[in-house]
Amino acid sequence: MRFTLATVITALLFFFAAAPRPAKQRGAAIPFSKLSSPGNADQSVNFEAIDYQIASTTAKILRGFDNFEKNTGASNPFAVKGALKSDSDGLPLASPSDRSNRWFGTISVGTPPGNFAVMFDTGSSDLILPGIDCDYSCDGHAMYDPEASSSSVELGKPFSAQFGGGDRAFGHQYSDNVTIVGLTATHQTLGAALHYSEGLQIARFAGDGLLGMGFQAFSYYDQSPFFQTLIAEGQTDEPVFAFSFADPGPELYIGGTNPDMYTGDFIWTPVTQQGHWHVNIDSVTGNAQNVLINVPAIIDTGALLILGNPSDVATLYAAIGGTPLHGNPRLYSFPCNAVPSVSLTFSGTSFPIPTENLNMGFDYYNPSQCIGAIAAGTFPFWLVGTRFLSSVYTAFDPSNELIGFATLA
Repeated sequence: MRFTLATVITALLFFFAAAPRPAKQRGAAIPFSKLSSPGNADQSVNFEAIDYQIASTTAKILRGFDNFEKNTGASNPFAVKGALKSDSDGLPLASPSDRSNRWFGTISVGTPPGNFAVMFDTGSSDLILPGIDCDYSCDGHAMYDPEASSSSVELGKPFSAQFGGGDRAFGHQYSDNVTIVGLTATHQTLGAALHYSEGLQIARFAGDGLLGMGFQAFSYYDQSPFFQTLIAEGQTDEPVFAFSFADPGPELYIGGTNPDMYTGDFIWTPVTQQGHWHVNIDSVTGNAQNVLINVPAIIDTGALLILGNPSDVATLYAAIGGTPLHGNPRLYSFPCNAVPSVSLTFSGTSFPIPTENLNMGFDYYNPSQCIGAIAAGTFPFWLVGTRFLSSVYTAFDPSNELIGFATLA
C-alpha cells in the first residue's frame, strides 16, 4: 500500500471528517504539514535553495501578470508601472533537494471523495492535481481519476500552467466537487495534469497539487477560485479565510477566523489591486527608525522570503548595518551577534519581524555573518512571504478586498 502525504495529513482530520456535515457552518480549520526550512544541517544557509525560492517566486508573479492581461484585456497597473526586467532565467535553477517552507493541507475531490495534499497559495488562483493518466512524472502522488467520480465533468479544455523556476504542468480541465473539512464547492474547475515537470515531482514536491487562494483575474482557467466558489454557494457565514504559520498547530481557517489563534483586534488594510493580494505598507522601520514609506506590496503565502525593490532593500540594509553578500548581490548579511530589528507598518500599526525570522542562518564561508530574509527582488514593489507572515495571524477577505493582521496568541 502506498501512503501519500495526503493520507498522513488526513489522519489528523479524522475527528473533523467523522462528524456529519451541516448545510452551512461558520468556519473550519485545516491543519498544516510543513517541510523543514531551507538551511543546511549545520544551520548555515543553503544558498541554492534560496536562489530557487527567489527565481520561482519571481516567475510566478510574472505568469500572474500574463494571466491578468489575458483574462481582463488590460495590463495590471503594477506591471504597467514598469516591473523591472526579470532576470530569473539567469538565476541558478538547479533542483535542490530542499525546496522548502511549503505548507500542505488535505482536500477531498470527487464523489466518492479522494484525498489530496495541496499547497495553499495566495499568489495563485487555480486548483491543479495530478491526473490518473499522468505519465511517470506523477509517480508517488495521489492521482485524480475523473472517471471514478460521478460528479466529475470534462470541460473539453486543455491547460498549461507555468510556475516558478520553469516548473510546468499541463493536462485537461474538469469540474468536480471540492471539499475542505466539510465545506464543499460544487462544479469547481480544476486541472488534471498529464505531466509534472521536475520541480513538482515527488522528490522535489511532497504535496500532490496546488490550490490557489487569489482572485479570478489571475486564474489560468479564468474561472472562480475555490474560496470564491464557497462564498457564491453560501457555504460560509463569513467571506474570510485566515492563516497561522506559527507553531504549535499551523492551520488555514476557512470561513472566518479562529479566535484561539490571535489576540486583540485585526488591523485591516485595503487591497489596492485585484489579482494578487496587493496592499500598501505604510512604512518599513529599521532599528527603530523609519527607513521607507508608502511601499506597495503583495502578500503571498506561497513565498518564503520578503523580496523588495532593489533600491529599497539597499537603503534598508545601509540603515541597519547590513552589507551585500559577495557573489550574490540579492542577499545581504549582518553580524550574527547584532541582528537588526525590522518592522512593517500596515494601516498605522507596526508589526515586528522576529529575530529568528529575519535571520535565515549563518554564512558557511563567513560564520560570523548571518543572512537576512529580506532580499532584493526584480519588481518595483515588495513581496511579503512567510518569513513575515509566520509572525502574525493573517486574514483575507476577497469580498470586501481587505487583508487583516493580528497578534498571534
